[in-house]
Amino acid sequence: MGILDKIVEWIATQVMNGLDLITTSVLGALGCDMQTFLRYFPAAKTMYEIFVAIAIGLVLLNWVWQVFKNFGLVAGVEAEDPIKLSLRSILFIALIFYCGPITDMLLQIGGTPYSWILTSSLPPISFADFNAVLLTILGVFSNGSVALIALILVLILAWNYIKLLFEAAERYILLGVLVYTAPIAFATGSSQSTSNIFKSWCRMFAGQMFLLIMNAWCLRLFTSMVGNFLANPLSF
Repeated sequence: MGILDKIVEWIATQVMNGLDLITTSVLGALGCDMQTFLRYFPAAKTMYEIFVAIAIGLVLLNWVWQVFKNFGLVAGVEAEDPIKLSLRSILFIALIFYCGPITDMLLQIGGTPYSWILTSSLPPISFADFNAVLLTILGVFSNGSVALIALILVLILAWNYIKLLFEAAERYILLGVLVYTAPIAFATGSSQSTSNIFKSWCRMFAGQMFLLIMNAWCLRLFTSMVGNFLANPLSF
C-alpha cells in the first residue's frame, strides 16, 4: 500500500496545484470591465460599429413605417402617435450613439462592489497546502488508506470549485455579449410594440452583473473558508 499511497498523494497534490493555477488565472481576469473580453474576442469591438449602424437603421425604418401607417397607407392597422414616435426615435438614436459610454458607466458602477469583494483582506492560501493538512487530519482519525480517502475528498472539492469558476466565466462572457450587442437592444426601445424587448435587455444586463458579483462573493467565501481551515485544521 505504500506505493499506492504515494501515487494517490501525488495525484491529489497535482489536482490542488491545478486549482491554484486556475484560481489565479480566472479571478484575475474576470471583472465588470471588458478588457479581458476584448483580449480574447477582439472582433467584438469592430462589429460593435456595425451594430450601431444597424440599430440606427432599424429606428429610422420603424419611424418611416409608423408614419406611413398614420397616413392611412395600410388600412385597418393601428399606428403610434407620430409626435411621441418622433420624440422616442430621436431619443433612442441619441442613446444608440452614446451606447458605449452608457454601458461603460453601468459597468463601472457594477465593478465597484466587485473590486471591493476581490480586494477585501483575506488570508493568503495555497490549495496545495490543503491536501497536506487533509492527509494529516485523516491520518489521525482513519485506519485505512489515508491518501486514497484524501484523494476522493480533494477530487470532490476540486470538481465543485471548478464548476463555480466556470460559471463565473460564463457570466462574464454573457455580460460581454450583452454589452457589445447593446445598440440593437436600444433600437427596440424606440417603438411601443418592441419596448418590452428593451426592458428585458435591461433586466438581463443588471441580472448578469449582479450574478457576476455574487459569483465573486461565493468564491471569496470559499477561499476564506479554506484559509481558515489551513490555519486551524483541528479546531472543528
